Amino acid sequence: MLVGVVAALGLALPQLAAAALRYGSRGEAVRTLQRRLTALAYLPGGSVDGVFGDETWQAVVAFQGWQRIDPDGVVGPVTRHALARAQRPRPWLALPRALEIDVRRQVLLIVVDGRVERAVHASTASSPYQTPHGRFVVIRRDRESWSRQYHVWLPDALYFYRGWAIHGFPTVPDRPATHGCIRIPLQDAAFVFKQAPLGTPVLVRDDVRRRLNSPARR
Repeated sequence: MLVGVVAALGLALPQLAAAALRYGSRGEAVRTLQRRLTALAYLPGGSVDGVFGDETWQAVVAFQGWQRIDPDGVVGPVTRHALARAQRPRPWLALPRALEIDVRRQVLLIVVDGRVERAVHASTASSPYQTPHGRFVVIRRDRESWSRQYHVWLPDALYFYRGWAIHGFPTVPDRPATHGCIRIPLQDAAFVFKQAPLGTPVLVRDDVRRRLNSPARR
């Protein structure tokens, strides 16, 4: 099955050698890209429309982050090569249900029954702020949470340690940019919220060699 997908990518996207796919691109090559991102769990089902918009851009950035490619949201030769050979991300721990955040890759994994259900682009703290690292659980869920400190609404907020939360936001740049929370795209936040009832494990780290102790604040 994977061989067929790889072959389809090669046949459907020959023009990418000369012209990359990027925000605003349209057509069959974009549909093939979207199908591949769906198969790899970066796009939800039903997202194949041939339009390289916000949702596809976020999915490409998540894929690039996971593959340790410069996350610019452009499908050029390096990203195309990686897409042809990639597999669905694997969780660190095969838990029945969990949210795993790789700070270095800026990707959030939704784990269900030990398997990655979705991989979502995320933005964590920029200097001098810090996102806490370690093992946590969801301790509070708010569909619309008001930040009194920063005077902004935080949709689909999942609090996991004191005032830190995973939440939706209208803009999620391709770099760490928050005051400490874990920001994810609005179009993904509702799904993440639904998949994370109270008590859901939240694992945050930036080095696969570091043990997930609870909690470690950096």
